[in-house]
Amino acid sequence: MARKPTSKIDEKALTKGELRKLGALRKSVGEEIGDKAFVDWLRKQPAAMVEPDDNNAILVADTLLPLIENNKLRIPRGGYLVRRGRGRVIVERPGLD
Repeated sequence: MARKPTSKIDEKALTKGELRKLGALRKSVGEEIGDKAFVDWLRKQPAAMVEPDDNNAILVADTLLPLIENNKLRIPRGGYLVRRGRGRVIVERPGLD
């Protein structure tokens, strides 16, 4: 009877997609070769995906922050809606629809 190889892969730390890839590799080429292939693939992946900044959110924050600091704008506690107007930004309370 063949020995079952001991895996050094921490499966609890993997994402759902990575677990699927590991399972598919193990199923297609066997556990030992699949584990080696997965470890090689995992090393080639970038360490962390950084989400790009939302340019619109930055623009809105840069526009509204000076108004808030000068007490010319008060943002209500229940949230706010930001709309685009003719050459300006409109901030208003959400409607009760």
